[in-house]
Amino acid sequence: MDMNNIESIVQQVLAEMRGMGASGTSGGSASIPATAKVAMLTQKEHFDVKEFPIPPVGDDDILVKVEGCGVCGTDAHEFKRDPFNLIPVALGHEGTGEIVKMGKNVTKDSAGKPLKVGDKVVTCMIFKDNPDITMFDLNKQNVGGADVYGLLPDDDYHLNGWFSDYIFIRGGSTVFNVSDLDLDSRILIEPCAVLIHAVERAKTTNILRFNSRVVVQGCGPIGLICIAILKTMGIQNIVAVDGEEKRLSFAKELGASQTVNFKDHKGIEALAGAVEAAFGGHLADFAFQCTGSPVAHANIYKFIRNGGGLCELGFFINGGDATINPHFDICSKEITTVGSWVYTLRDYATTFDFLKSAKDIGLPMSKLITHKFPLSQINEALQTNLRMEGLKIAIVNE
Repeated sequence: MDMNNIESIVQQVLAEMRGMGASGTSGGSASIPATAKVAMLTQKEHFDVKEFPIPPVGDDDILVKVEGCGVCGTDAHEFKRDPFNLIPVALGHEGTGEIVKMGKNVTKDSAGKPLKVGDKVVTCMIFKDNPDITMFDLNKQNVGGADVYGLLPDDDYHLNGWFSDYIFIRGGSTVFNVSDLDLDSRILIEPCAVLIHAVERAKTTNILRFNSRVVVQGCGPIGLICIAILKTMGIQNIVAVDGEEKRLSFAKELGASQTVNFKDHKGIEALAGAVEAAFGGHLADFAFQCTGSPVAHANIYKFIRNGGGLCELGFFINGGDATINPHFDICSKEITTVGSWVYTLRDYATTFDFLKSAKDIGLPMSKLITHKFPLSQINEALQTNLRMEGLKIAIVNE
């Protein structure tokens, strides 16, 4: 055995001691460190960036180097109030990154697409023992009853959320190969899937059609993405309702034909009249309520024609009760209403094609990401979100 062989063996042993196998550095990945930085929410409105050992990668596991993760309203609610009683917790569920190591049993993603070290991926859910949440019948149930990375109780792994520089994806999780999408598009996959699901729910009413007049109330990231999806479907007559002119202006860039600023109108009758005027003297065939405001929910029935439809998706947490008149708002108008909550796995796969279609027709989806912060500034990132500055806030690793 010559000195070159000895040196090769020593390097291999050292690499394995650092937690990287023979495939761990293929595809251009850097050496895997012994520890990972994780933004751990340790008390309300405060993250501590901690370091934890990177665990051994088992035969069914995947280690991902995080490239970026969007800040969701759910993250902001947990940051401010801890409504899920998860503290201490590693948050971040709108994330994406590059596979740097994977177990020998991992060969394909959840859609059957080949996986290898160096591929870019996103996660969707972690299956529980629930036969209604399976890849074999994706229409039975959404992921409301499943676990999601970024909203897991802390455990011995710690690398449970995308607000980190590495995340440990365990066997039994869903993972999708999205190497054909750029980083901004990948960061937007999870929120876009929420709206893909909402539009699919709306289509079940048989009211939302190519020539429908559609009103979208609320032009935060959710409402704006809704407009973009409707535009890619070929729907031309979209009216956006919000109280901020900058958001209404961006709504037009994403496909709204007309906008209504509710601050310009006193009372619901005046506001409904403005929506009707924006549609050329007609009420909406269909409405999407994206605000999470009980007052906005109560108002939106006035925007919809007799026999029209409504998709309510704004209430991801308990936002309080809404007061409506069942006779005037629902029964006499025969409004068909659907609720929408999160997404199914099939919606996730559809989202990838939506993002490509949006890019093809020139919709500026990446402009939704208005602020990017490094992991070390995650507290400022969440405070920026709470102050409602910009649209989508993201943590992006260098």
